[in-house]
Amino acid sequence: MRVIAVSHLRSFWAKNPDAEQSLKSWADEVKKAVWTQPADVKSQYRSASILKNRRVVFNIKGNDYRLVVSVAYRYQAVYVKFVGTHAEYDAIDADPVELEHGSGNPPHSHRCRLQDCTP
Repeated sequence: MRVIAVSHLRSFWAKNPDAEQSLKSWADEVKKAVWTQPADVKSQYRSASILKNRRVVFNIKGNDYRLVVSVAYRYQAVYVKFVGTHAEYDAIDADPVELEHGSGNPPHSHRCRLQDCTP
């Protein structure tokens, strides 16, 4: 799988250093994965939540952080949609959330519009 917007994960762990190793591990594992359907994600990440619209929520660092992605199975790509604390995740709707710059987000969440999230 290709992870789109790894730079946003880097920006997040720069502000939250305790998340760095967990996010790096997640990205490395996903880059080696071949997912063709949601069951493939669940077989690798049993605690992942499969949502509608190809969205998946991952627990990062023992559930301290949440990562929402959109998976394009056909194109073998994973698009980062949200990364934040568990509390910040509780304040969003994971189905339509998009990354946005400068939107007045909580200080630890990191979001950007997809068209601005080039790897």
